[in-house]
Amino acid sequence: MLWRVRTTMPDRPGALATLAQECGAAGVNILAMQVFPGVEAVTDELVLEVPPSWGADEVGALVERAGARAVVSHPCTEEALVDQPSRYVEAARSILGQPARFPEVVAALFDAEPEPADGPTVLDSMEMTVGDVSVQIHREAPFTATEHARGTTMAGLVSDVLQRGKEIATAPGPGRRLGTGTAPDYVTTSHGVTAEVEGTAVGRALLAELVAPGSRRLALEVDPAWRRRGIGSRLLLEGAKAAARLGDDELVLVTSADNQAVLPMVLGSGLRGRIRMSGDELSVRVPLRDLEATRH
Repeated sequence: MLWRVRTTMPDRPGALATLAQECGAAGVNILAMQVFPGVEAVTDELVLEVPPSWGADEVGALVERAGARAVVSHPCTEEALVDQPSRYVEAARSILGQPARFPEVVAALFDAEPEPADGPTVLDSMEMTVGDVSVQIHREAPFTATEHARGTTMAGLVSDVLQRGKEIATAPGPGRRLGTGTAPDYVTTSHGVTAEVEGTAVGRALLAELVAPGSRRLALEVDPAWRRRGIGSRLLLEGAKAAARLGDDELVLVTSADNQAVLPMVLGSGLRGRIRMSGDELSVRVPLRDLEATRH
């Protein structure tokens, strides 16, 4: 049976040798190891092959006999034995192909969850920023400084990809006219905004019910023929202003997890937001404190 174990080891010569000796004496095989250096201690991630009857208590006791602290362990599959650099390359490839999957891909990469689990377990969180969009992942084992650096690098990759995609989408191509005759008019009401072209609605952002005190849901849609022109970003911004004028503190946009337009849309609006994935649902929460002036 395979177990993934993350633990803090004292940074002194022979610490790993002691661990290997304890594993050998218990008939436990170390199949993989990843080391995260620190100043006073080292975080080690191990994949151990242990007797079938073992549970978390037996695994924890084994590594603690070798001087380990802060032990977090759980059963795993043979996927845990995949070469770590290969995992990061595959993750980068997935994100390059579908940047909106960043929360899902990066959570899997760090063996974390995009949402904190229910219950008393204390989780560590890592926050990454894509443009002005915040993405958080959570797990029981603390994130190391090395992992924080890797997460920042991955987020930077997504920011670059989305920015280049925005530049390509807005650059005029052969036979494409931008500006005259194509720019929608935005008609604002107390509870939303409509994008219109020659009197025809091509997009709407409507303020819906309150999901919590001060937190209002936004329903947003853009005609498929008019997407990738910045209309969704403008509707999101105008919807946020309308919510702020109503006295709301937060705007919530909920869509499917495979919606590829969400990250570019939020980034294009210039708003700060926090994106989260839960199952097949993706939500973006936009704080409205930066729009305080629009309430008056």
